[in-house]
Amino acid sequence: MEIPPGLIYFILNFHRLMLPPALAYCAIRLLHTITGISLSEGFHVPLYIASLPLAFTSTVLYAEYNDKRQAAARGAVLAPRVQSRWPGGLDILAKLVGNFKGGDMMNNEMQIHGNTINIRTLFENRIFTTEPEYIKAILATQFNSFAKGPLFWDQVNSLLGTGVFNSDGDMWKFHRSMTRPFFNKDRISHFDIFEKHAEDAINQTKARLREGYPIDFQDMVSRFTLDSATEFLFGKDVCSLSAGLIYPASSPLSKSVAFKNHPANIFAHAFAEAQIAAAYRGSFGSFWRLFEFGSDRIKKHMNICYQFIDPILKEALQKKKDTKKLAGNNADAKEREVNEGETLLDHLVNYTEDPVVIRDEILNIMIAGRDTTAGTLTFIVYMLSQHPKVLLRLREEILNKIGSSKRPSYDEMRDMKYMRAVINETLRLYPSPSERTFCSYFFSRTTTESVILPAINGGKPIYVPPNTRMPYSVFLMHRRKDLWGPDAEEFDPDRFLDERLHKYLTKNPFIFAPFNAGPRICLGQQFAYNEMSYFLVRLLQTFSTVSLATDTQAPPPAEWAKATGRKAIEKVVIKAHLTMYAPDGVWVKMGEASHVEVV
Repeated sequence: MEIPPGLIYFILNFHRLMLPPALAYCAIRLLHTITGISLSEGFHVPLYIASLPLAFTSTVLYAEYNDKRQAAARGAVLAPRVQSRWPGGLDILAKLVGNFKGGDMMNNEMQIHGNTINIRTLFENRIFTTEPEYIKAILATQFNSFAKGPLFWDQVNSLLGTGVFNSDGDMWKFHRSMTRPFFNKDRISHFDIFEKHAEDAINQTKARLREGYPIDFQDMVSRFTLDSATEFLFGKDVCSLSAGLIYPASSPLSKSVAFKNHPANIFAHAFAEAQIAAAYRGSFGSFWRLFEFGSDRIKKHMNICYQFIDPILKEALQKKKDTKKLAGNNADAKEREVNEGETLLDHLVNYTEDPVVIRDEILNIMIAGRDTTAGTLTFIVYMLSQHPKVLLRLREEILNKIGSSKRPSYDEMRDMKYMRAVINETLRLYPSPSERTFCSYFFSRTTTESVILPAINGGKPIYVPPNTRMPYSVFLMHRRKDLWGPDAEEFDPDRFLDERLHKYLTKNPFIFAPFNAGPRICLGQQFAYNEMSYFLVRLLQTFSTVSLATDTQAPPPAEWAKATGRKAIEKVVIKAHLTMYAPDGVWVKMGEASHVEVV
């Protein structure tokens, strides 16, 4: 029988809850021993109850006093705190939950208080930043002073286990060393998997468009990346494209029970819901179990995913045992080269036979390989639908360098400068990394010791106490006009090609961090660029026009038009769980290219 999360919280904190009443009891007995005064029994219970808030308040006040004292001793200051009206910052917590659902709280507060602020909720400090110098400290220059931390692990363990995105120290190094050989140049420049699933996805897209329906590009490309990722990882894909593409709600075909019950759709839905549940926990800090008191919302979804993964894992482990019998037990499997045609799962079983460790790592890589790539491709096509001149220029580059039908090579894609600029500009405005678990559009680290963040812009250094969560947002940093220029919120791929590249990015490379940086930089960065470039080449060889299907696409809420920045002009709703996505999809119409095109 599974213990409810709420009960686990009280078990873990039993000593803290019982200590104040125990001290009150001892004080009452000591008072009687020394003075002979006996308090009426009717006063005992109220005193025991009052001891809890009294002890908690004393602890909070002392921690605040100590933080100020430690900062002053180091010639530093504390990050400015956003003031709350309610005890424990409950009003701020309510805003954070709203921010998770698509609000602008963090952007608004940073415009008021600066680029590094303390959002204190449920009596816990959270130092938010969009400052590249501090993000550089977190990711690189003070790397050892930060970790994912025990709270992050606790919040997402049901989803990520001990995988590379949810581990620190030796466990993180172990996972990274297992996976790194599989992402070398020779492995990531073999495009047979991409070609197979891209052809299927594009053919289905053509057929659906010829029926007169728009397509949800996000749904289609997520199926492409899911099938590609699972075949790359397992050697066996989930066949999500075989379920077919979804129809718009206006079509009676959208109600198909067979479609909803397709195993791949059940898997994908459960995987997405698990990520949403994991991200939601981040708003509640260490108190998240109190908001999932009765049951773990992630586990019920992950159990569905395991039904697909576990049989494949069992088969791979059995294959490993059979191979060891034939080769003898003296062979050091860890030292051998990655064989041609070997899957990541085949590779991992040579490092460990622990099925939980392998499954955790596979799921971590699947989120990175499926969701982030699909999200970026979705927003690229969304931007192409809004910027036809960019689409025309990108197609010209594809047709000039590759042609209208030829399969692209690794070297040809590397030579496509405008393609890379389009991808980078989309990653700048819509970064889709795979670690968002605090609230919309934020990564998070926890200090392992006292940290002094360097003084910038004539200010003082900032002191961050030990065991303090420090979320940082590349999403907001990428849109700062003081870092990227007055046109920072405009979509313009040329900023990665013209003088703006040297004026802003070259002199301050940490203002662009869609794949993170430092020792934990994404291993699959080049793999992702290759997959996105390959799919875009095949897509734009096939289609010459892209437009948003405004008669199908659900528009953003009316209040978005009153917002500042890009939000006021968005045509689709944008949210984030562990990655960025459009909850209502991105419905587009595309025109097929002529068979013979001359550029």
